[in-house]
Amino acid sequence: MQVQLNPRLFNQRLKLIVDSWTNAGKNDDYSSIADVDALLLPAGDPAGEDEPMRKGTAFQKSNTPVPVEILAQAKAKEPQTDALPKFLEAYTSHQRVGSLIKEAHTGKLVDEWKKVLDEAEKKPELVDIAPSLSSFMAVKDEDEVVSNLRNHIRIRDAEQSQKAVRTAANLTSTLLAHHVAVKLETILDREAKISHEAFATQIEARLGYGEGNTAKGPDMKVWSKGRGLNDVDWASTEFCYSPIIQSQSTSTGYDLRSSAESSPDDMAHKGVLLVALGMRYKGYCANLGRSFIVDPSKEQEAIYSLLSSLQAELLTVLKDGTTARDVYLHALAYVKEKKPELEKHFVKSIGHGMGMEFRDSAYLLSAKNGRKLRNGMVFNLTLGFQELEENGKKYALHLVDTIQLAGEKAVCLTYGVKSVKDTMFFLNQDMDEDKSSKPTKKAPATKVAANGSSPAKHKTAGGKVLRNKTRSAAHDEMLHSTVAKITEHQRELHQKLQSEGLAKYSEGGGGLGGKEGKTWKRFQSYKGEAGLPREVESMRIFVDRKAQTIILPIHGKNDEGEFTYLRVNFQTPGQLAGKKEDTPFEDPDATFIRSLTYRSADGHRFDAVSKQITDLKKEVNKREQQKKEMADVIEQDILVEVKGRRPTKLPEVFIRPALDVSNGFTENSNVKHLFFQPCDHELLVIIHVHLKAPIMIGKKKAHDVQFYREASDVQFDETGNRKRKYRYGDEDEIELEQQERKRRQMVNKEFKQFSEKIAEAATASTGDTLEVDIPFRELSFEGVPIRQNVRLQPTTECLVHLSDPPFLVVTLADIEIASLERVQFGLKQFDMVLIFKDFTKTPLHINSIPSSQLDDVKNWLDSVDIPLAEGPVNLNWGPIMKTINDDPYEFFQGGGWTFLGGTANEEQSEAEDQSDSESEFEAEGEESASSESEEEESDYNDGSDASEDEGSASDFDEVSEGDDWDELERKAARADKKRIETGKGHESEDSDRPKKKVAPKAKTNGKSKGKA
Repeated sequence: MQVQLNPRLFNQRLKLIVDSWTNAGKNDDYSSIADVDALLLPAGDPAGEDEPMRKGTAFQKSNTPVPVEILAQAKAKEPQTDALPKFLEAYTSHQRVGSLIKEAHTGKLVDEWKKVLDEAEKKPELVDIAPSLSSFMAVKDEDEVVSNLRNHIRIRDAEQSQKAVRTAANLTSTLLAHHVAVKLETILDREAKISHEAFATQIEARLGYGEGNTAKGPDMKVWSKGRGLNDVDWASTEFCYSPIIQSQSTSTGYDLRSSAESSPDDMAHKGVLLVALGMRYKGYCANLGRSFIVDPSKEQEAIYSLLSSLQAELLTVLKDGTTARDVYLHALAYVKEKKPELEKHFVKSIGHGMGMEFRDSAYLLSAKNGRKLRNGMVFNLTLGFQELEENGKKYALHLVDTIQLAGEKAVCLTYGVKSVKDTMFFLNQDMDEDKSSKPTKKAPATKVAANGSSPAKHKTAGGKVLRNKTRSAAHDEMLHSTVAKITEHQRELHQKLQSEGLAKYSEGGGGLGGKEGKTWKRFQSYKGEAGLPREVESMRIFVDRKAQTIILPIHGKNDEGEFTYLRVNFQTPGQLAGKKEDTPFEDPDATFIRSLTYRSADGHRFDAVSKQITDLKKEVNKREQQKKEMADVIEQDILVEVKGRRPTKLPEVFIRPALDVSNGFTENSNVKHLFFQPCDHELLVIIHVHLKAPIMIGKKKAHDVQFYREASDVQFDETGNRKRKYRYGDEDEIELEQQERKRRQMVNKEFKQFSEKIAEAATASTGDTLEVDIPFRELSFEGVPIRQNVRLQPTTECLVHLSDPPFLVVTLADIEIASLERVQFGLKQFDMVLIFKDFTKTPLHINSIPSSQLDDVKNWLDSVDIPLAEGPVNLNWGPIMKTINDDPYEFFQGGGWTFLGGTANEEQSEAEDQSDSESEFEAEGEESASSESEEEESDYNDGSDASEDEGSASDFDEVSEGDDWDELERKAARADKKRIETGKGHESEDSDRPKKKVAPKAKTNGKSKGKA
C-alpha cells in the first residue's frame, strides 16, 4: 500500500515529540524520557480481539513513526538484507534507550530481533517511557477536533480524530437510550427470565452477528434514532468490552470495575441493576454506565441524586491546569459535605484518561496522581458508591460518562438516561401493601388480589394514562389508585412550593427583591439660558418639538375683554385622583405647581398650542413605549460565509416571520429551545427556534423563528396516465398514498437531521447542551391561548403551538403553578391559567379546553411536577398578582397558594362530606320543629306517625321549594288527610285558628287513611 504523509501534520507532531524530549527535565509529565538517548517502540503482530490495545501501537497510530532512515526488511522468498544488523548497530550505540518494557510482543520480526539482541556483546539500559507516551497522546490536537480525513492523507489506520471520539460517544448513548433502557423496561414489566450474559449478548448483536450468507448487519432501527450517525463506518465500529449487566442476583456481587463480566445468573426484577457500555470507533473509545433502581427507597433516590449533582460539580472543576489529585479531593470533600456517612463507600478512583487506549493509568483521577490536566484531554469520569446496604442486602450505584476538557467547563460527550425519572422504576404502587405478600413481586394475571379483584394493570406514556373503558372492578381500582397517586404527589408539590417560596423571599424584603421603587425622572431640556429658543422673548407659550419641551411664561400681560383660556396641569405628588397617585415624594418640603392657566383673545392661537402639546405628548409616549419594547432586543451577529468546506443547507424552506433576504442561521448562543415538528397529521414539517432574547426581523422584534416546508405535493395528474389504462379499482390511489407516505418520511428525516446539526453546532460553540425537542401529539389538547382555538402539544421541556402564528412556547421550568378554572359538573369546557415563577409576568390564560380532556391535562401536569389547583369560577388575576408583587413574603406567610384550594380531589370529597352532614342536621331540625309545633297546636294526632306529623304545621308554599313532584304529591296527600280529619271531629276547635293559605290541591298517588 502506498503511504502518503501530511507534511504539516507530520512536522507539527514531530516538533511536539522533539520539544517534549528536549525539555523533559523541566516537565514532570515527560520525566521518564529525560535521560534516554533513543526511543524504541516495537509493534509486532496485531493484538488479539480480546486483548486491550497496546500503548506502543496506539502511539504509532496517533503519531506517525519518524524514521530518519528507512531500513527495508526482505520479504518472504527474497534474499536477506542488512536491515537488521544496521538497526542493531544503531541500537547498541546508545547508553540508555526508552521503551515500553512492560509490553510483550510476538511475531517473526520480533523473534529475529530478540535473537540478534541476545547475541550482541553490548546492550543499552532500558527505561520505561509509558508515562511520557501517555502525555504525548492525552491532548487531542486541532486536526483531531475537526476530524477531516483530507484527500491527500491516505495511510493505513488513517488519522483518528475527536469526531471519532464523539461518534463513539453518540453510538454508546444511542445504544443505551434506544435499546438497553427500552429492553430493560420490558424485561422488568413482563418479569422475563433472562440471564445477565444473554442480555449482554443481545446488546452486542445490535452491531450485527453471524458470518457468510447468514450474517446480519447493524440494527438500523436502533442506530437511525441517534444523532450524527448518518455516515458511520460500521466496519470500524466495535465494542471495547462485552456489555456489563449486574443485578441483585449476580453471584459475585456488584463490581464497579471495567473488567467485570456479566454472569450467567438470571437477572433480578428488583433492587439495583447496573449497566456499563463501551464502544470504539476508528480506534477511539467512549464509555458510560448507569444505575437503574426498581422501587427505590428515599435513601437510594437521595444517593443517586448526589451522584448526579457531584458529576455536575466536577464538570466545573475539570479544567486546564488542574491536577488529577485536586479533582479527586474536591469530589471527596463534596461527598463529605453532603453525606458524610457515604465517604467510606466512595470509590478510590473517579476515572482515567481515555482515547485510543481504553484505560490510561498515567492519568488516573485518584488521590495519589499529581499530573496536570490539559484542554482537549478526554476522560472516563466514573463516580460510584460500593458496599451500600438496604434491607440487609448489599448494592452499589455508579454514574459513568465520557467527558472532555474544554475551556472553563468540561463537556459530557455521552448523554441520556441520566435523570431520576429515567432510571427509577416503580412497579408496585398500584398493589395492596399486604405484609404477608411479597411487595416486590407482581401477582400473575390469573390470581386474585387481596381485595378480591384482579390486579390492575395500566401503562403510562409520558405521564398520560391509557385506560380501557370497562366496568370491571380492576378498572375502578386503577382509577382510584391513579387519583390517589396524583393527590399525594400534588400534596408534596404544594408543600415544596410553599417552603421554597418562604426561603426565596426574605422577611421585610418588600416587593420583589431587586426591583427599584419609582423615582423622579429628571429632565434637562437646555444647558443654560443661551440654549433657549428665540421665541421665549415674546413671552408666549411655545412648543419646542426638537427639545421635547413646552415653554410657559410665568408673568405675562393681564388684559380685560373676552378671552380663551388654556390650563396646563402638572403631575405632582399627593394627587388623590387619577392613575398617578403612587408618584413618590422626593423632597417632602418642596412646593409643587399643580397647574397654570392662560387666557388670550386669540382663540385660534390657543387651539394651535393645545394641538401641538397633545401631539408632543403622543410622540413622547410612543418613543418611550418603543424604547421600553426594544430594551431586551439583542444585536444580531453578521453572517460569515463558510470557506474551505461545503456549508450545510436545507433547501426549499420558508421562514416565519417573513424576511426580505435570508441565507443563513447564526444565532447559536441565543437559542433557548429548538423544536422539530414532523409532518405526521400535519400539513407542514417545521424547525422552530425559540430565542432567549428577541431579535429584530424587519421592523418587529421576534422571540421565535420558524423554518417550514409544505409536506404534501399537490402537483399530480388527475386525468390519468398510461398506467391507468391497465388498472382497475383503487390501485392508482393506493400508489399515490404510498408515494405520499414515503415523501413525508423523507421530508421528516431531512428536517430532523438538519435540526440535529443545528443542535450540534450550538453545543460546540457555546458548551451548553442543546437538544432537539419533538412535540408529543398523543398528549395534545385543544384550547384558546391567544385568539383562536388551537392544538397545544407538550414536549419534554415546553408546551407549544407551532403550526401557525401567533406561536406559543411556554417553558415548563418557568411555571410556578397551574390553576384549572370553571371546573364544574355539566360544563363542557374549562380554563387553565399558568402562573410563572417571575411574578411580574402576566399569567397565561388558556381558555375553552374540552372537559373531556380534563383528566389528561391533570395527568400531564402532575407528570411534569407542576402543582395544580381546581376551582369552579374564574379569578381576577390582575389584583391577585399585584398583591403578591407588593410583598411576596407576606403572601407565602399567609399560606401562599393554598387560597386556590390545593388538590381538587381532596377538597371535593371533604366538601361532599360536609354538605351531607349539614343536610342531615337541617332535616333533623325541621323534623323536630314540625313535631313540636304539632304537639302544641293539636291533640288529634294520637295515632299518626312521625312522617304524618312532618309538614302538617308548616305552610305548603314554604316546604314545597326545592322538592320534586313525588314529594309534593305525598305532602299534598297528608295535608288532605288532616283536613278531612279536622272536618269530622274537631270543627269547633279548628274554627278558632286562623285560616292558612293552601296551595291548589295536587293529584295524589295514594289512598287517604281514616281513623280507626
